[in-house]
Amino acid sequence: MKKMNLTTKMFLSVAVFALTFFSCSNNEAIDIEEQELLKDYSEIVLSSEIDESSEAIDDIALDIFETQQESEFSRNPPNYNVPDCVTITVVIEQNYREITIDFGTEGCLIRGNTLKGKIILSYERNPEAQQVLITNTLEDFYFNDKNIIGGKTILKERSNENGNPQFTKTVDITVVWPNGAEASRVGTKVREWIEGHGSGVWSDNVFEITGNWTSTFRNGNAHNYEVIIPLRREVICYYFVSGSIDIERTNFSGVLDYGDGDCDNQATFTNDNGNVRDIILN
Repeated sequence: MKKMNLTTKMFLSVAVFALTFFSCSNNEAIDIEEQELLKDYSEIVLSSEIDESSEAIDDIALDIFETQQESEFSRNPPNYNVPDCVTITVVIEQNYREITIDFGTEGCLIRGNTLKGKIILSYERNPEAQQVLITNTLEDFYFNDKNIIGGKTILKERSNENGNPQFTKTVDITVVWPNGAEASRVGTKVREWIEGHGSGVWSDNVFEITGNWTSTFRNGNAHNYEVIIPLRREVICYYFVSGSIDIERTNFSGVLDYGDGDCDNQATFTNDNGNVRDIILN
């Protein structure tokens, strides 16, 4: 009887230990999985921040480019409509232009963002051409304390198939955050100017963004992005107000949706299993 009781107790002890061990292992596995998901979501937020910063920078650079073009066509002095902390220098040669937009080294507040360093635009000028290729180079450049390195080429079409101006941007940049986070971005974006062109008023400009690109983070994670519903960029809002992007990564994919038109920092991510998670944008 005692032997049976002893055997029973040993069996129960082993069973309890096994259940505890596997329970702890399962909890650890769940914790690791949740940490990986949080990392994926945080990288989505950082990649969105690259998009927002890049579009805000292009708002300024392309607005100055358009102002310079209009000034030369009309032969009137340009009104760049920038604060005094911005210095604009234009090199004019027969068929060549170089525009240097210098925000200084202390930080220049422009349209709600703090910029440092230089944006240099260079292009061949042909008043009769329907397209112009612009090289955009960043020099010691910071946007809201993020160091942005590299540049892009921009093919401007005077009129696309919808009758709108269009900018096709081939991007190759690296972004370094103040906390040491780092990501590179390569890809192509098409920016169609759908409202406000020719009005002379910056605040009524609206663009639609399409394209595809890859963001690669310091840890080696690479996210592939493709716009499936055009992203609506209203220049009076820092964030996209609508549109969706398909995101693909090994063992992680889904759709990032920017909403239905409200200017806010809210987005949602729906994974391939249909689970929806709220995303707060920086």
